[in-house]
Amino acid sequence: MKIEHIAMYVNDLEAARDFFLKYLDGTSNDGYHNKNTDFRSYFISFEDGARLELMTKPQIIDAERPLSRAGYAHIAFSVGSKEKVDELTEKLRADGYEVVSGPRTTGDGYYESGIVAIEGNQIEITV
Repeated sequence: MKIEHIAMYVNDLEAARDFFLKYLDGTSNDGYHNKNTDFRSYFISFEDGARLELMTKPQIIDAERPLSRAGYAHIAFSVGSKEKVDELTEKLRADGYEVVSGPRTTGDGYYESGIVAIEGNQIEITV
């Protein structure tokens, strides 16, 4: 068994898509639009076969998303080396994204940084 994909609702579908393409080397399908409900989505695919579905529709509720909330905490992306973690973290910081942790080695041995990137959602960059 494997996870087929992970999905997240966003307000700005194009900005979310651009983030994953620009910073995390994703590739996107052409998108889907249900004209009856105005639901729109993109599937972002990554080199290892993982997929992320970005979705939006007019009636989504945009509730506050504190970082320490119950539910999904973050999506982690492995970039292959400590140097690449450092490089991508600094690029994201320079582009105005909030770095909330790291880069650092955690108590359980991960080298990582945490970035608030997509509408209050956290992305973890790790080796």
